[in-house]
Amino acid sequence: MHNLEELTSRDANWSSLHVGVLGLGIAGFAAADALMQLGSKVSIIDSSSNDEVSERANILGSLGASVFLKANELPEQSFDLVVTSPGLPPQHHFHRQAKLKGIPIWGELELAWRIRPKSGGAQWLCVTGTNGKTTTTLMLDSILRAAGLRTEAAGNIGHSLVGVVLHDELDVIAVEVGAPQLPFVHTMSPWASVCLNIASDHIDHFGNFNEYTNAKALIYERTQFAAVYNGHDNATLSMVESADVMEGCRAVGFTRGTPGLSELGVVDGALVDRAFIPNRRDYAQELALVSDIHPAADHNTENALAASALARAFGAVTVTEENRVSPTAVRDGLRSFNPAPHRNALVASEGGVTYIDDSKATNAHAAHRSLSSYPSVIWVAGGLAKGQDFDELVMAHAGRFKLVILLGTDAPIIADALTRHAPNVPVITLVTRETSAMNEAVQIAHERAVRGDTVLLAPGCASWDMFKNYSHRGEIFANAVANELGH
Repeated sequence: MHNLEELTSRDANWSSLHVGVLGLGIAGFAAADALMQLGSKVSIIDSSSNDEVSERANILGSLGASVFLKANELPEQSFDLVVTSPGLPPQHHFHRQAKLKGIPIWGELELAWRIRPKSGGAQWLCVTGTNGKTTTTLMLDSILRAAGLRTEAAGNIGHSLVGVVLHDELDVIAVEVGAPQLPFVHTMSPWASVCLNIASDHIDHFGNFNEYTNAKALIYERTQFAAVYNGHDNATLSMVESADVMEGCRAVGFTRGTPGLSELGVVDGALVDRAFIPNRRDYAQELALVSDIHPAADHNTENALAASALARAFGAVTVTEENRVSPTAVRDGLRSFNPAPHRNALVASEGGVTYIDDSKATNAHAAHRSLSSYPSVIWVAGGLAKGQDFDELVMAHAGRFKLVILLGTDAPIIADALTRHAPNVPVITLVTRETSAMNEAVQIAHERAVRGDTVLLAPGCASWDMFKNYSHRGEIFANAVANELGH
């Protein structure tokens, strides 16, 4: 068996390694490609064989990889290591088989950490949380760029972290981390890390909420300089308090209120820093104005504070030296930040009616944050509930629903919650599972909406029952709005 403890950089000897790569999505393809470039023997195992998977398999097969598609179990081969993709749940039978055979399992984050250069590699700033990960990661990247640093946003954001690290000529990487990426991490040691918030999600993947929370908490393990938590979410503080961080690592909070010592917060409409300045006991350094943050919303202020905390942590090698990420860089980075699509995005506004695409609201917590921003809502929701219930969400927003239009497989779950907790709200459930249901939903919303209403796509559910992904769902919604308004 190969001694994996020796594999701590790309300069180690990877050539005698036989690796089984599970899954041929973005992460699996990048992992297999990187391992082959390092000289490892690679076998790829995927239980599916759709066109996209087959195309990737053909590419890697032509480069020398062994490929096993439509596989129901691990091949009878002697693997030194299995590298798994985040799409496979921790209890997947491939993982159980590997453990029974005594084969170590790494996730893509572990592989990426292990193939950094031996010296001079970029530091990692890691962002997780049930909601806001992508926005925060892109805000962070924008701030770092404004500071003149060589940076890249990678990871769960859709840009392979393994690919970025393999060609690393950067100062720092803004790493978006989804919970499914965390169970098989063993040595990753970020410079700074944050869990933005925690709420019910991915229950179908992890089995229960505790396992999901435990996976999220792994983001803080071995953090070197700053473990950042949300002052409005006690669970994130508990994670930091329980984490096995590196000696000298600091706990840093963020809050939409006035910050205490070692926190970032808001004073008189300004984001301020009382964590990464020398005289933080008596002073707060202004970083930017709340009005510099867009789109404007409480949760986006939290995202901006978290991004600022991570950036300032990277800039503050010690608190007595001048921070490399200046207040001006924070301000300019937030001002120049371009939000990712389908996140509370304005699609159209006509006749006093606003149409908002928040297709990325794929769980009830994200839908709650979205609904909180609008007083009178025609809510377009539904899809795959992923084991969630919607009682708390409906109770919290019953007073702002003018009409609810439901579509998708688990529409009845939301409808039942509405019957229990908002019985006077009209509900229309569309039966068809075709993408055309979105056109019908928009048509109904347009007919019913009056000045002051917001037609809000914030589904609270995953999209895969009817759409390719949440982006496809948002695009169909935006196209339907354009067609309905004659744009």
